[in-house]
Amino acid sequence: MALISLRIPDEVAARLSAVAASEGGKSALLRRLIAEVLNASPARIASLPVGRPQKVTVRFRESEMRQLAAISHQRGMTRTGWIVALVRSRLGSPVQHSPDEHAVLRAIVREPNRIGGNINQIARAANTSVLQGRAVEPDLSVIHDARAAIETALAQLRGALDGNADYWETRR
Repeated sequence: MALISLRIPDEVAARLSAVAASEGGKSALLRRLIAEVLNASPARIASLPVGRPQKVTVRFRESEMRQLAAISHQRGMTRTGWIVALVRSRLGSPVQHSPDEHAVLRAIVREPNRIGGNINQIARAANTSVLQGRAVEPDLSVIHDARAAIETALAQLRGALDGNADYWETRR
């Protein structure tokens, strides 16, 4: 889920808080307003949990603790982190990334950003050439390489997201 932040004057923030108090909070109100602007049904937009996290104590047998330690270690997570991710996945938040998955996703996101920078440099060079009255001849191999890199990054992203969703699916 994307995070959007913005700066608004303190007076506007205070007024927004007052209005949002009866709407389930600022985040809920803003999600509803965005959904209305986009002509989406607010019911289709998942609400985020409200309130402070609370502690739950769960008791496991020693053999279960060993299993939890092993399975959480395989995911690169703590036992508590794995249990929280499992519960959240069952409560409707299926995307629960391990630290290793976060690192992979960050690397995947960096690649299109790098390509975007290269495309901006190419566009700037082409615009400069046109302004100087020179013909622009695109290097099709560079465009092909950029396209291949984007397709690879997208395939990696799909694989990471599908693998994550598959992992947290209920096994029957």
